[in-house]
Amino acid sequence: MKLEVRLFAVFRQGRFNRTAMDLPEGTPLRDLILQLEIPEKEVSLPLVNGQYSPLDRVLAAGDIVALFPAVGGG
Repeated sequence: MKLEVRLFAVFRQGRFNRTAMDLPEGTPLRDLILQLEIPEKEVSLPLVNGQYSPLDRVLAAGDIVALFPAVGGG
């Protein structure tokens, strides 16, 4: 299945901003994060189609996944 993945902030370093990916049917969001070699604990805001999604959500063809790290500073 094909879907779009968008990375933000430090997740873009050494990766991409936006890309199309082809994953097996039934892939959970957690597996996508592992495939991208992003530590799961660093993902503070996982969105699928613009809505917060748990990491066990099964992705579907055409989904748009956006991954945001925790925001630091102050």
